[in-house]
Amino acid sequence: MHTQSWHSVGSSLDECIKCNVCTSYCPVAAVTDNFAGPKYSGPQAQRFREIDQIQTPDHSVDYCSGCRVCNEVCPSGVKIAEMNASARAHIVAEKGIPLRNWLLGRNETLGKLGSIAPPLANISLHNPASRVLAEMVVGIAKDAPLPRWSNKGTFGSWLKKTAPQRLRSEKKVVYYHGCATMYYEPFIGKAAVAVFEHHGYEVLVPPQNCCGLPMLSNGEFNTAEQYHQHNIDKLLVYAQAGLDIVGTSTSCTLTLKEEAPELLNMDNEQAKAITMATWDIFEWLRQLYEAGDLKTDFVDMQMVLPYHAPCQYRAHRVGKPALEILTLIPGIDARESHARCCGIAGTYGYKKEKYQIAMDVGQELFDFVHEQDGAEISACDSETCRWQLEHGTGLPSRHPIEILAAAYGLYDLEKRKLADE
Repeated sequence: MHTQSWHSVGSSLDECIKCNVCTSYCPVAAVTDNFAGPKYSGPQAQRFREIDQIQTPDHSVDYCSGCRVCNEVCPSGVKIAEMNASARAHIVAEKGIPLRNWLLGRNETLGKLGSIAPPLANISLHNPASRVLAEMVVGIAKDAPLPRWSNKGTFGSWLKKTAPQRLRSEKKVVYYHGCATMYYEPFIGKAAVAVFEHHGYEVLVPPQNCCGLPMLSNGEFNTAEQYHQHNIDKLLVYAQAGLDIVGTSTSCTLTLKEEAPELLNMDNEQAKAITMATWDIFEWLRQLYEAGDLKTDFVDMQMVLPYHAPCQYRAHRVGKPALEILTLIPGIDARESHARCCGIAGTYGYKKEKYQIAMDVGQELFDFVHEQDGAEISACDSETCRWQLEHGTGLPSRHPIEILAAAYGLYDLEKRKLADE
């Protein structure tokens, strides 16, 4: 366990002015009494942890979803979500990790295994009997929106197959795709590559690991550190060469930028280099737009588009660049949701005892989408949030990069494939 991180995340606790704004805005505390609220579980409890008066954190902290809304609204900048994550890690270090949480933290491993035989993996995981059994034995909610493995190969296999026809250019960008794009949604990566190349950039996709966020969220800090260090080792040469590392998973990019280095106390020049080089894809595209380099050869899309900026996206503190870019596209009537959270919070809503909490938290967002007359899809930057949106609304949800690629005529939004495939 990282004892140093225990104190580093607590360094902001004395800034807490006990205003209770965090508790007022907490989406979890609003729907369940199982969570005492951000102030109590965060800075208030942290004071006692710091002086070792509490040997084990209050287990109600496990009901914190890690959505970071508390951080977002805190007027004093207290790192409440990080305190709760660190407290959860202490529980895991002392008590061990349940099998379910261990499995949910192994997204990359499960992705690889399922991709060996995707049809079999999908049938095994998604048939009703298996889901009921998984809930009874492991504790994974039978109705939770688990992803499906791609039946058309991984993103990596597509890259190898299309390598000879990829653009070569003096302008280069490094693409961090993440596990979801690699194993479940390779079409997201294809859309991103198409947009990069449309702007004249050669796309470099170096070997990479899971960002480690599922492990951080489930209290496995030691393993998460290994994964983050592996990514540093593989990406550092590109960062040092001055290349941008751009990702389509807003959760992955936030982890590379901030969450892993901060929670794991990896305060070194190598980690800082990765932080400074990493961009969310629409943050990067907005930079192109501001420089006058974003192409605007859009087709008319004609759609009502409910858009939700997920919690992890807002935690970047860069505004809402995806919404800014989408509103440039003719015919798109983008309507921003002001819901606090979709509820899923990564692996949180997959857990049996938290599934209904996740659905209750997300109800405000689901209602918003249903209220948008004429909307046939929604848009969201986070993979698990999109899956939750589809689960809660019954409507397809798309990554904004898919919509942008379609606006350039490069992508079929309905079939989720490149126009030239």
